[in-house]
Amino acid sequence: VTALNQPDFRTISEFRRRHLAALAGLFVQVLALCRKAGLAELAHVAVDGTKIKANASKHKAMSYARMVEAEAELTREVDAWLARAAAEDAAEDATHGSTRRGDEPPDWMRDKQARLARIRAAKAELEAEARAAEAARPPPPANPDGSAKPRPGKTPKHEPGKPKPKAQRNFTDPESRIMKGRDGFIQAYNAQAAVDAGAQIIVAHRLTNNGSDQDALLTLLDAIEDNTGEMPNEVSADNGFCSEANLEGLNARTVRGYVAAGRASKPGSGKKGGKLVQAMRARLRKGGHRSRYRIRKYTVEPVFGHIKQARAFRQFLLRGIDKVKAEWAMICTAHNLAKLTA
Repeated sequence: VTALNQPDFRTISEFRRRHLAALAGLFVQVLALCRKAGLAELAHVAVDGTKIKANASKHKAMSYARMVEAEAELTREVDAWLARAAAEDAAEDATHGSTRRGDEPPDWMRDKQARLARIRAAKAELEAEARAAEAARPPPPANPDGSAKPRPGKTPKHEPGKPKPKAQRNFTDPESRIMKGRDGFIQAYNAQAAVDAGAQIIVAHRLTNNGSDQDALLTLLDAIEDNTGEMPNEVSADNGFCSEANLEGLNARTVRGYVAAGRASKPGSGKKGGKLVQAMRARLRKGGHRSRYRIRKYTVEPVFGHIKQARAFRQFLLRGIDKVKAEWAMICTAHNLAKLTA
């Protein structure tokens, strides 16, 4: 393809930028080749998620409470500079005449103004998200006289419809989030995958900026059907995917599930949960050490190990969730290609 020439890294980067959507779409084509080779029969699929660092430092994030303080502080500072600049401008006009320009703010002033604008934009985004979340909540129950009853549970520590003081936004990649990883809290995205147990082929992928995996199980199963035309016979997942809604969705899709309802070492432990969670807990206990749940550990976790350790992919290069989704699709495609050509 390159006629033995080594393309410059800028050439590769520009090629990827121009064809990012098409490269992400290769996943389904490569998966079809893997299916044709008999590498993904969908007898058992394991799902999981892993936190991968974003192309941003967590030290470039700021909490909402700090934004309020910084906005007021920078506003006072910028207003003082503008007043001083206006006074100096008037003095220079009196000395040198008013026909000469020189009203452009210096670099040190522009930087502060730009930072103030970014803080205000991030603060407005957090406030809009909080208002949308409050509007999406069901209205509180009403008393017989028509007045609203207080909501059940603990009294909120901050005013409803406003961001929590610890809510953060990153200035480098605003769509990434602080998440808890193995080495502590990192600025990251949550990359998820569904892996076939036959040859560790990735049959569906998903990426989100939500650290929780609970919403991913049914989404990944539907993605498997979109990618292959059929549902898997069985699915296994850790307790991060366990909920009544997910187990009900498995029944509706006629997929036999093995979803941990307790700790990783004892997936059948615990007492909390609804009827379906209790039934799942009983299924795992009945299987014991021979439960099909054991397949999960040596199916999906080695895939993340290969991607992070063998291929040294521990941080995304692109920024913004749409671009990072495409980058994760390329990584999953490369994994399947390596399996296909092995």
